Amino acid sequence: MALIVGAVTLVNWSTQSEPLARQWQTFVGEAVNLNSQTAAQIYEAEGVEGLNSYLLRSSQAQRVNAVGFFDHEKQPVGGTVKTEEFGTLFDEAIKSGQPEFLRLEDKTLVAKTVKLRSGAEYIYALELKRFQAPPFFTSRLLLQILTVVLTAGIVCYALALYLTSPITKLRRATQKFAEGDLQTRVGESVGKPSDEISKLARDFDEMAERIEALVTAEKRLTQDISHELRSPLSRLNVALELARAKSNDATKPIIDRIESESKQLNDMISRLLTLSKLESGSGNFEKTEVNLTKLFDQIVSDAEFEAQAKGKSVKVLKKDDLKIVGNENLLRSAIENVLRNAVKYTKDESTVEVSLSKNGKGVVVSVRDYGEGVPDNELEMMFKPFYRLHTARDRKTGGIGLGLAIAERAVNAHNGSIAAKNLQNGLLVELKMPFKGAQG
Repeated sequence: MALIVGAVTLVNWSTQSEPLARQWQTFVGEAVNLNSQTAAQIYEAEGVEGLNSYLLRSSQAQRVNAVGFFDHEKQPVGGTVKTEEFGTLFDEAIKSGQPEFLRLEDKTLVAKTVKLRSGAEYIYALELKRFQAPPFFTSRLLLQILTVVLTAGIVCYALALYLTSPITKLRRATQKFAEGDLQTRVGESVGKPSDEISKLARDFDEMAERIEALVTAEKRLTQDISHELRSPLSRLNVALELARAKSNDATKPIIDRIESESKQLNDMISRLLTLSKLESGSGNFEKTEVNLTKLFDQIVSDAEFEAQAKGKSVKVLKKDDLKIVGNENLLRSAIENVLRNAVKYTKDESTVEVSLSKNGKGVVVSVRDYGEGVPDNELEMMFKPFYRLHTARDRKTGGIGLGLAIAERAVNAHNGSIAAKNLQNGLLVELKMPFKGAQG
């Protein structure tokens, strides 16, 4: 808008300067016609003395330098005009009978012939200050341009806000939905019922409803299956104990294998229920002050015992004294799952390095193994439920794919985050929880 206003003003000024000059010349020509007739009449009536008096009064006008009256031989009769600068202007005036103009650098000369009643012809001459087009950049013009630009700016800003407000609302709703708030809806707060933005908002709401329904159904299915499996599994354990009481040496290995599979199935169901509660938010996870250092020691001690049985070890690099407000069971599950996963995949006779520390932003638990690492394109996927890496898809080495998923949900329940990255030799997993609520 500012560029348009400036361009229009510049074009207007540049195209108006010449018409202004022509208008000025027409106006001056008419004034010269009138004044020359007046001078001739005064000369006839009052002679040279009256003429000089009139010419003196005329020369005192604002833009007039001098006025003169000459006979047909170009000899001065009265006034103060010098004939040297007029050149052939007198001849042109005699020939045309109209006011003739000669523009010089600093002034404009005008000559006009006039006849007395006796028939004698005289020349009325006028020396004027040269016409100058008004300057473009004046304080008044600048003030006008500034006013126009400011007004246009305010109007355009308000118009931009009006046009982008629905898009901003839709963008915020999209961000909330992406952050996990599946109940986010735009409703009728965006645009008019018939415009494109309103139609886009309705499409967004429809999409959000479908996605929420799919995700909710998936979570409900997982939770329902977990609950439904508990009952037959309990009956299976009872039947297993009865069968063990009647077993012999030939059937004992089979019963032991059934018991092992039953325990694994029970563990899977427990993890599914925990994951379902974390994802749905239906679990009542009470938060109290937890001695994170003490909890960390217990988890590391258990992991060290498990690692030694496999010819591996766990080493604490750093351990700060920390207390955090949270749920002890969730914190234990998160740290334990990550640490046990590291012990499982670190190379034989290697050491898993762990640390508990605090930085300016919060509490950090780091777990570093010396395994084969994870493909970069699967670093984020490893925290998805039931996801197992292509190098560990079998249940014997890859588990059921719930440990890290539960760890992520547990950390998220404490407003924290979990991330993994490959190092030169092995994998580093960091659990971060905000410093707010933590005490050292």
